[in-house]
Amino acid sequence: MARTAFETHDHGRCVAEGLTTAERHCAAQRLQFTASRRRVLEILLEEHRAMGAYEILDRLRDEGLGAQPPVAYRALDFLTEHGFAHRIEGLNAFIACTHAGDRHAPAFLICRSCKRVVEAGVDLMAGELGRAADNAGFTIERSVREAIGLCPACAIGGRLS
Repeated sequence: MARTAFETHDHGRCVAEGLTTAERHCAAQRLQFTASRRRVLEILLEEHRAMGAYEILDRLRDEGLGAQPPVAYRALDFLTEHGFAHRIEGLNAFIACTHAGDRHAPAFLICRSCKRVVEAGVDLMAGELGRAADNAGFTIERSVREAIGLCPACAIGGRLS
């Protein structure tokens, strides 16, 4: 099971593994993993929280990697298209995929206090939604599930703001 932003873990290793997975996948699929795409993924991996495109663009601009919105949006489009990042619909933001390379249906647990986000794998066909789809003869291809609450540290620490 992948470590999450809510758990103590070797964050440097977490970032390195995410980048290595992306590099290997891109090489195997003959995809261009450009410097800006790599850096956007690295920023998302470093943060363990959802980030808006303009927040990412600010970081890229500060690092001299581009000052125009298309730079960030093109990189984010590539990363989401190839499964290295996900768009958090309710926040209009993005997060690095913690299960890159695996076919999965993510659900996002968003801490309203510290803003960290954890991706949890969910079986699309399990539960009420899966039963409803099955009864209707419907094939689910994509589902967005987002839950907002408190992470363990914020709940224990009393950070209820």
